Formats: sequence, structure tokens, C-alpha cells
Amino acid sequence: MVEDLRASVFRTKQAVIVALSANILIALMKFTAAIFVNSSALLAEGFHSLADTGNQAFLLLGIRLSAKPADRRHPFGHARERYFWAFVVSLSIFIIGAVLSVREGITKILHPEPLRQPGWGFLVLALSFFFDGYSWRIAFRELRVTFKRRGVFRALRESKAPAIFIIFLEDSAAIFGLSIALGGILLTFLTGHPVFDGAASIIIGIILALVALVLFYETKSLLIGEGVSEADLRKIKAAIATVPEVKELMNVLTMHLGPEDILVNLDINFANGLSTDQVEEAIDKVEHAIRKELPAVKKIFVEAESLKKRPKRRR
Repeated sequence: MVEDLRASVFRTKQAVIVALSANILIALMKFTAAIFVNSSALLAEGFHSLADTGNQAFLLLGIRLSAKPADRRHPFGHARERYFWAFVVSLSIFIIGAVLSVREGITKILHPEPLRQPGWGFLVLALSFFFDGYSWRIAFRELRVTFKRRGVFRALRESKAPAIFIIFLEDSAAIFGLSIALGGILLTFLTGHPVFDGAASIIIGIILALVALVLFYETKSLLIGEGVSEADLRKIKAAIATVPEVKELMNVLTMHLGPEDILVNLDINFANGLSTDQVEEAIDKVEHAIRKELPAVKKIFVEAESLKKRPKRRR
């Protein structure tokens, strides 16, 4: 189980690095082609890739900072750094990607200019499809590994690892945006009306705005504090049920401090007649059973009904 957890962290970093490398190359190609072709749609896609490049850098920074150990000021550690920088990503997509793309599209419609050498645009879009498609596959594969028997949309909704669902949504938006850009440039080339190129840029901006809003909602929820999934909650309850000294589980409170850092608070009624030492041993058994089932559980607080006057134990 611990090996699976480490493998998940490694795959997350791998997905971010692949996406970062791909977006640096794609952004350079799109901006260069936009200058040669004089295409607003390509320029909008350049803004998109530029935002994505910065976003992957933010995600890597979050992964690195989240690994810092706990200290006096942050006794629960720095795991939420990943959620904070994911929130910054949602703002980056909206400001850099969406706003600039819509503005460029409106400018092109109000002040139309013909395309130049559209063949370069088609070539760059084809290469971008390849690189974005590869990055999308990496993120999709990680989602399927993490949530083997669930649909992709449910996996996105329940994921506590923002890096993966951000990359997946970004690359999905990129592929859709590339299709819009291709359509806009092709229609402009066939009809001679630059309005299609400008309209494509505006549509790309709207797509990015929608992605930003989805990420804003999801990362805000993680920052506030989300509990574990129903499946993980069932695992916790099942693990506690294996301890014979447990008479009744009164309440379970959980919260993700980070993708691989879970806090669990338990209110347990232990069997009658147990001494203080026996209750202490039973608590140790509960903690061991939970961590064996869910290695991501780093902190466990247990309140024993028979020891109400004693302070909660922190593990």
C-alpha cells in the first residue's frame, strides 16, 4: 500500500513534467506561427499554452513545497500548498488564457486582417494535436489507474490530487481549442473572411473561462477541506470493525490536508470493563488497522467514550 502511494506521487510528478515540456514547445510553435500566419486563433492558442506552461510550473512548485515537514507554525504540515497553487492555476487560466484570447478575437473582428501563409498554421496545429494528445494520454492513464472502476467524470470529481485533474482538463480544453482554431483558420482561408479567425479566438477564450471556473470550484472546495471519498470512509469503518474491543463507532470526521495526507478524528465507545491500559492498547490497534488499510492517513485523533476526561490522543 505504501509502495502504491509513492508510485502515485511519482506518476503525478511525471504527468506534470510531461505536460510542462510539451507546453513549452507548443507555446513557442504557436506564437511563431501566429506571427507568420497573422492568425488570432493561433495567438489565442499561444496564450492558452503560455498559461498552461506557467500552470505546470505552479503545480511543480506546489508539489515541492508540500513536502516540507511540519513545524511549530504549521503543525499539520504543508500538504495544502498543492491546493493553494492549484487555485492560483485557475486564476492564471482565466486571466492569461481566457481574457487575452477574447480580447484578441474582438480586435480581429473589429479590425480584420487577411491570413498569410496558412499552411504554417495547419502544420503547427497538427504538431500541437500530437503533443497535447500525448500529454492528455498520460493524465488520463493516471486517472484510470487511481480510479480503476469509475468513470472519468466521477474520477475528476472525487480526485484529491489537483495536478492530475488540472492537466487532464487543460489538455482536454487544448484539444478542443485546437479543433476550433483549425476550423476558424480553414473557414477564413476558404472564404477570405477574417471574422471566422476572430470568432475562433473568442470561442477558445470562452472554453478557457469555463475550465477556469470548474477548477476554481474544485480547488476552492479542497482548500476549505474535503473529507475522504465514500469508498475510503467504508474502508476506515471496516478497519475499525476488526478491533474486538470496539463496541460502537460513534462518529468519524475526516479531512484531506493533501492528496496523500488524511486527518481522521474518531469518537469510539469501547467495550465495558476495560482498564485504561486496555483502552490505550485498543486505540493502538484501531490506528494500526486504519493505516494498514489507508496509508495516506497520517494523523489520527481518538476520543474514547470511557475516557472522556482524558485529552485526545494525537498520532
